[in-house]
Amino acid sequence: MLSVLGLTELQELVYRELVAMPSAAAEGLAHELGVGLGDVRLTLESLESLGLVARSVATHDHFIASPPELALGSLIVERQQDIRRAELELHALTDLFHKSATGRVSLDVIDVVRGPQAVAQHFAQLQRGAKRSVWAMVKPDVLVVDSAENVDEAAAIARGVDYRVIIEAQALNKPGFAHQVAVTAASGEEIRAVEVLPLRMVIADKELALLPLASESSNGDEVGALLLRPSGLLDAMCALFELSWQRAQPTYLPPERVAERPDLDDVDQHLLVLLRAGLTDKAIAGQLGMSLRTVQRRLQLLMTKAEVATRFQLGVAAASKGWI
Repeated sequence: MLSVLGLTELQELVYRELVAMPSAAAEGLAHELGVGLGDVRLTLESLESLGLVARSVATHDHFIASPPELALGSLIVERQQDIRRAELELHALTDLFHKSATGRVSLDVIDVVRGPQAVAQHFAQLQRGAKRSVWAMVKPDVLVVDSAENVDEAAAIARGVDYRVIIEAQALNKPGFAHQVAVTAASGEEIRAVEVLPLRMVIADKELALLPLASESSNGDEVGALLLRPSGLLDAMCALFELSWQRAQPTYLPPERVAERPDLDDVDQHLLVLLRAGLTDKAIAGQLGMSLRTVQRRLQLLMTKAEVATRFQLGVAAASKGWI
């Protein structure tokens, strides 16, 4: 928690330990925390230089914690001042960037990002810097960052960023992917599926877009991407996403919709949603956490109930009957 103030994990542990006791020596702290004595001594010295601890007057080899409201309060003020200075510098650089934009040629709206590490870094930065929305198109093959490793996504959703993701249906056949989609959707992300996507793409606030490019070579160093800044091309990418979003199908059913259909249980309704989204029986089984045989049995019962003979007809009937 205190890492946001620049403290290391060991500094925080030592300080917390001292807060809970009148005083302690380095040897006692090392024993309580199960840490090497040398590391504890160095940590105490660093905490002393930060004003978080002080040596006891009564026993010089003992340390006492400075009052949190005083010691940590000053660190918080310093960090707030640093952030304010960074914000001022950001505004200044942004103004300079926009003033110089008029002198740029049209090709300057595109940057070429080379290498998997650089692509991953830009992908993270787009999400960390997003204030309103992140739109993404996801294809089956993963070039750089797997969805399960995308920690910046959860952080952005938590601070209120609107996420909309379109997944190419074939991706949901990958082991574990359908389950990951279900978990992400539960966190508030809107996810839809479509049979085929023209490309993979991430758009932040309609102001920046990253288009990863697949290399014909298997060499990972040749992975690259295009970074698009505000331009007609970026506008076209936003329009492409919105059109794709309109024709894509949801991969889950909101709880209020489930309550509207007492004649169908929530599992069958979710199954029908996934069927309409174009998922295979195997992918549906993975997302619902059931066996393939159970999915096929439920589909057969639903087809009998809808009086149809094929999965396609079932999807049409489900929509016409208001089941989904």
